[in-house]
Amino acid sequence: MANVSHGRSDIASHPDVSEMRERYARMLGGRDVALVDGPVFLLGLYCAASPWIVHYAASQPALMTHNLIMGIAIGLLALGFTRAPERMYGLSWAMCAMGIWMIIAPWVVGTAPDRGVIINNIVIGALALCLGLVCAASSARRTPMT
Repeated sequence: MANVSHGRSDIASHPDVSEMRERYARMLGGRDVALVDGPVFLLGLYCAASPWIVHYAASQPALMTHNLIMGIAIGLLALGFTRAPERMYGLSWAMCAMGIWMIIAPWVVGTAPDRGVIINNIVIGALALCLGLVCAASSARRTPMT
């Protein structure tokens, strides 16, 4: 009877090992900030739902609409970071700008915001700014200097 079982061998003997290693490195090249994608998405989800969580949807209708739209935008950035990181991490600076805007938005968009609304937007803005800086730093570290 013929021996059809394959012995365990190292992948180094595979004829396409160099191509497989290059493909694997390309695949993982944009995933160095994969741990940031989830928190960015959750931040966007919270930002969109915060008018109802903090209970200012009725008292601040303009700010409610603003936070809903900004939350959706942050969530879409997170999905973009996950789907096409090599193209989207350049937009991490936009997330930093969105974070700064979220900090000042209660006074610009809102009408006489109370303390809870202000603290809510400052926390969301600070987290968006920090996460955007992490993404931007990672993007700058990955981009080769020419």
